[in-house]
Amino acid sequence: VKPLFGHFQQTSIQRFEIMVQVDMSKRQCKSLSSIFLIALFAFSETQPKIVDASNGPFSSHTVVPPGGSTAAQPKKRLTLDSMSANLKLMQYAVRGQVVILADKINKDLQTGTGKYPFKDILYTNIGNPHSVGQKALTWPRQVMALVDLPEEAGVDHPDAGTLFPADTIERARAIKAGMGGSGSGAYSHSQGVPCFRDDIVAFLEERDGGIKSNPDAIFMTNGASSGIGMILGALMADGKCGAMIPIPQYPIYSASIDLLGGRQVGYFLDENNGWDMNMEELERSLEEAKADGTNVVCFVLINPGNPTGQVLSKKAVQDVCRFCAKHNLVLLADEVYQENVYDDNAEFVSCKLAAHEAGLIDSNEIELVSFHSTSKGLYGECGLRGGFMELVGFDPAVKEEIYKLASSSLCSNLPGQIMTSLMCRGPKPGDLSYESHESEKQAIFDSLKRRSEIVSEGLDSIPGFSCQKAAGSMYCFPSIELPA
Repeated sequence: VKPLFGHFQQTSIQRFEIMVQVDMSKRQCKSLSSIFLIALFAFSETQPKIVDASNGPFSSHTVVPPGGSTAAQPKKRLTLDSMSANLKLMQYAVRGQVVILADKINKDLQTGTGKYPFKDILYTNIGNPHSVGQKALTWPRQVMALVDLPEEAGVDHPDAGTLFPADTIERARAIKAGMGGSGSGAYSHSQGVPCFRDDIVAFLEERDGGIKSNPDAIFMTNGASSGIGMILGALMADGKCGAMIPIPQYPIYSASIDLLGGRQVGYFLDENNGWDMNMEELERSLEEAKADGTNVVCFVLINPGNPTGQVLSKKAVQDVCRFCAKHNLVLLADEVYQENVYDDNAEFVSCKLAAHEAGLIDSNEIELVSFHSTSKGLYGECGLRGGFMELVGFDPAVKEEIYKLASSSLCSNLPGQIMTSLMCRGPKPGDLSYESHESEKQAIFDSLKRRSEIVSEGLDSIPGFSCQKAAGSMYCFPSIELPA
């Protein structure tokens, strides 16, 4: 325990800041609260009494302030010892210690305390486009505003036509009607508003060249994250179940698997080949996991890659689909960056299209769930938490259990559902807002592509750094060689 600042009098206790180092990997957190309380009184005018309290809140000692009662304090039910071991094991690096320190420094900057050689902190620990300057698209926000407003203040207001283009008013009316006239403040069907799921189906069928989708197989979710959590929750049946996840990977997968008590089965992407798939590596990873007693139940594919920025070829995606069919693994396809493809020689190919062309869907050989979101792409609407997942090839009885799970949360948030509908079905050619909407999207795409090149080339030019060019998504992942 180390005082960081001079202590000062506060009633009968000296107040100061402390820094405690705890070996989290060995779970030596048990005495942290005791250490803090002992330190808290360390500079008081009168030393505290430490009494035996085997049933006290810290299971070893109870600290009593000067003049206080020696009676044992009420025992806390939830402590580091009694709480979920899986929660303590879980790590989520994108909101971890670096960000906690950044928050502290940012607070210092705002309050004028502390001296730093900079004035601002730019948070780039997570893909959050609007927080770093990307503007919201106008047309979706106009429609959202009209949907959220009461009719008399929005679509039916006498001046609505002078404030909003006619096509936004028309779409807002259609959305209100599709929600049964209840507005965006009411619960919806647990899988999402039916007409919104129809918009998703039309989007998927157009994307994949007419391959049929079913609204009953669509679950609208709070971003992609909640859908990922639902599916992993269904898959991690016991502590021996494992999920194959890429290395590097987006930490929601490792964090969720740890929280659910499952096992991470990492497979390495081929950095020297643009972070491509290596089928020999997949087989190696799977066989080693099986030899270790792991029941591998699913495979996670992130395409375009997060945080590696690759865009896989059709052959690579089909190879993954065949691998999952061969080994009876549920394929989780994280496709939230499907609009973020910057390399003119690359093309996003969905797992559904790849599996269909490989004959795996018609032969019912694959179980596939794909995820998409309004948080990435060209919308960047992270805060609205809109997204969906599509189930393909699932046992109908399992689908009913997933519906039950979705129902336990009632429904995903309605603003996110609305934004998802607008992302999937934008203004049509000839609509008043079409050209301006497409122009705004193109400007965002061009900006993302330009910055992708600047970052990858900049990192690659630093001595000791090497960085593969990002063909898509929003990230670069450099390799750093440290001197001996």
